Amino acid sequence: MANPLRGQVIKLYKTLLYLGREYPQGAAYFRGRLKSAFMKNKDVEDPEKIQKLVARGDFVIKELEALYFLRKYRAMKKSWKPRYQTD
Repeated sequence: MANPLRGQVIKLYKTLLYLGREYPQGAAYFRGRLKSAFMKNKDVEDPEKIQKLVARGDFVIKELEALYFLRKYRAMKKSWKPRYQTD
């Protein structure tokens, strides 16, 4: 019997894999860490525990998106130079 949460787990993995392409330490580093995290929990069969792990993964997605947004904001702010200075 297939676990009904399998689709959620696969979607989470694919989303994290996609977001990991821009990771500051490199995509290969992120991919390795992601794979090891999923392999560590591959034998979990309790639906409640799987839901908690999926919720943790969703939290990681939000943190990565915030990290990327902040990095882009800092780059934009650093490159912007005022035309006029009022001294």
